[in-house]
Amino acid sequence: MEEEQMLNKMIKVEEQFVDKIADNMHTFGISITVGRVLGTIYMNREPMTLDELSESIGMSKTRMSQVVREMLDLNIAEKVFEKGVRKDLYNVERDYYQTFISLFTSNWRKAINKSKVFEQKLQRELADIEKSEPLNEQTEEKLNELLKETRIWLDYYDWIDRLTEFFESGEIFEHVPIRESKTDK
Repeated sequence: MEEEQMLNKMIKVEEQFVDKIADNMHTFGISITVGRVLGTIYMNREPMTLDELSESIGMSKTRMSQVVREMLDLNIAEKVFEKGVRKDLYNVERDYYQTFISLFTSNWRKAINKSKVFEQKLQRELADIEKSEPLNEQTEEKLNELLKETRIWLDYYDWIDRLTEFFESGEIFEHVPIRESKTDK
């Protein structure tokens, strides 16, 4: 087989990897665009600039900047420094497992933080009602139901917080170990 044909076949395989990475990211609730950018940097095997990413994916530099910012927020990309390069370079985690953990935990951390804000507001409102006197039987019963529901809610988000920590600490791998790849043997 001619060298150029082999190279073209390998490029197509790399494109298939990028597509599969984008598809997998989409199953985690992440846009296919973010997945394509992650896959492109991953398959490039080196950090890339916004210009390189824009050209490679065919997206405007403005939109690419937004996507990369989203990736930074999700902790699946990082800005890196390379001596002699004036433009910002972006790289991604090479470890699939760590990428999964970053995606999983960043989404749950956002939910936990939103829940804490909601819980504080709810508790203030319930405390105001509780201070109101006198409460009739029906109002007191409803208040107690809401207080009970608030405790269940707090327990649930405490559990999510602990589950997130379980992943972030790496303890998950003690219970669900990563299998050694056949190529590693």
